[in-house]
Amino acid sequence: MIIDLEDGVAAARKPQARTALSAAAQALFASGQSVAVRINSEWRSAALDLEAAVRPEVAAIVAPKAERPGDLAVLSAWIGEWEAARGLPPGRIGLIALVESPAGLLALSDLVAVPRVAGLALGTEDFSVGLGAPPTADSLDLPCRLLAIAAATRGLMALGLPLSITEIRDLDAVASAACAGRRLGLTGALCVHPLQVEAVNRAFDVTAEERAAAQRIVEVWDAHGGAGVTQVDGRMVDLPVALRAQALLRRGDP
Repeated sequence: MIIDLEDGVAAARKPQARTALSAAAQALFASGQSVAVRINSEWRSAALDLEAAVRPEVAAIVAPKAERPGDLAVLSAWIGEWEAARGLPPGRIGLIALVESPAGLLALSDLVAVPRVAGLALGTEDFSVGLGAPPTADSLDLPCRLLAIAAATRGLMALGLPLSITEIRDLDAVASAACAGRRLGLTGALCVHPLQVEAVNRAFDVTAEERAAAQRIVEVWDAHGGAGVTQVDGRMVDLPVALRAQALLRRGDP
């Protein structure tokens, strides 16, 4: 669950939102949710946001308009100072770099190199404004692919959809886009409305059929001695295929 201090809050109400953050984070955490906070990109606002957001219940800070690794490094340092001041373990709170511009897309390999970064996310609406194209699969397919590749180089989350994130009526379109995103290598997607959640979760969950197929591959691979080449149900299985099956089973573990 992402508590939003940025676009979802009018400028005049941001101080009130920061004050309310503590109770909101505690309530979400107590209900078993993992909590993140999206801060503002302007430095003075970001500093005030972090003062309110760096707390034990918060797992990550979402940094909007991520384009420069140096900016993420500054945010990381500030988070580290607040972690120390509040008795939190160093590095306890991660950073999710929200890429919302073509410039940010071109900087992906540098953004993931910042140590505290735990994942990348694609802001489809702002990105489409910067690109000058509508947020459709035609314009968002490649950004999603690049996001997935960059995140995979560091084993990080890659959150995105090749679809406008504002789509809340056509849930079939949301589900289809989420399935497409998973096939591209994305690991999840941001949702802006409760109606989107089930469709997205279903698309990114490991199905019973996928789990059974992966389990079969692993069992045959292990029985074969874990080396060389074998086959399962008429398909070749070598080390990369076995590793992919093992990773899928880990992902599907409760």
